[in-house]
Amino acid sequence: MKEIRAYIQPNKLSHVTMALMEIPGFPGMTVMDCEGFGRERTQHVQDYRPFMPKKRLEIFAPDHLVEVIFEAIMRVAHSGQHGDGKVYVLDALEGGRISSGQRHADLG
Repeated sequence: MKEIRAYIQPNKLSHVTMALMEIPGFPGMTVMDCEGFGRERTQHVQDYRPFMPKKRLEIFAPDHLVEVIFEAIMRVAHSGQHGDGKVYVLDALEGGRISSGQRHADLG
């Protein structure tokens, strides 16, 4: 099981969500508001704030779905502009479903 963590532009969230929901067996996701900055920073004359708003997606998926989910996010969130976001894939060793007590290495 892997965690796919993506930081995308807020205006791309609905498009990314629809694309992910079309993937057979898509396990679901969590979305959070966040702010951050990367190499490209905006310069404001007054009230300087380098942080740009983003949406953070967290998806725990079985290994066989990781590439499909990764590619869907990369394709749909792309606008060609600086600040489109980032996508990471991390190992998730184990998960547990609180409602049933189920614990599994590929819980997704």
